Amino acid sequence: MVRQGFGALLDAQTDISVVGQAADGAQAVQLCRELRPDVVLMDVRMPVLDGLEATRQILSGRVDEHKPRVLMLTTFDLDSYVYEALRAGASGFLLKDAPAAELVHAVRVVAAGEALLAPSVTRRLIADFSRQQHADRPPPVPAGRIEELTPRETEILRLVARGMSNAEISQALFIAEQTTKTHVGRILSKLDLRDRAQAVVFAYETGLVRPGALIDGQTNEG
Repeated sequence: MVRQGFGALLDAQTDISVVGQAADGAQAVQLCRELRPDVVLMDVRMPVLDGLEATRQILSGRVDEHKPRVLMLTTFDLDSYVYEALRAGASGFLLKDAPAAELVHAVRVVAAGEALLAPSVTRRLIADFSRQQHADRPPPVPAGRIEELTPRETEILRLVARGMSNAEISQALFIAEQTTKTHVGRILSKLDLRDRAQAVVFAYETGLVRPGALIDGQTNEG
C-alpha cells in the first residue's frame, strides 16, 4: 500500500514516469534489467533480497551496463545501513515519513546527477566508518589520487565530507556558490567519482578527513 502510494504520487508529476514496481529486492533487480529506469527508489528491508544487496547487484554491472541512480528509503532505526549503502553506490537517502514534496524533490535531485546527503546522514556515515575501521575487511581501492587535487579543491572536499552544502562552503570560504559548484565538479572528475555521496566515502576511506571531525558544531558521537 505504501509502495503504491509513492508510485501514484510520483506518476502524477508531469516530469516523472513510474515504469515499474517491485515487491522484493530480487524482483527489483530483474525489473531494472528489463525496464532500465533512471532512478530506483529502494527500500532497505525487503523480502527475498534486501535493498543493500539489490543495490549492489544493480550498480555492480551484474545486471547490465545501465546503472540507474538509487535513492534509499530508510527510517531512523535503519541508519546503520548508511555506510554500506553508500559503498554499494546509493546516491542518497530519504526518510519514509518525509513530506510528499520532499520525495518528489529527492527523485529529481538524484535524476539530475546530484547526491542527496544531509548533514545528519553524513554524521551517521562518519560514525559507521569509524566502526568499520576495526572490521576485518580488505583496504578500499580509491577511485582516484588525492594528489591530483589543488589545495583549494582539497579544502572543498574536506568540507563536502563534513556534510556542508555548496552554499555553506561558499559562505565559509568567501567565494561564489557557482565557483564552489565548479570546484566540486572538478573534484568528482579528477577522482573519477560519480557524485557527492561517493566523494564523502572517498574522503574518509583515504584519510583526508578523520572520524571525530566537527560537523555542524557536533562530533560524530553527538
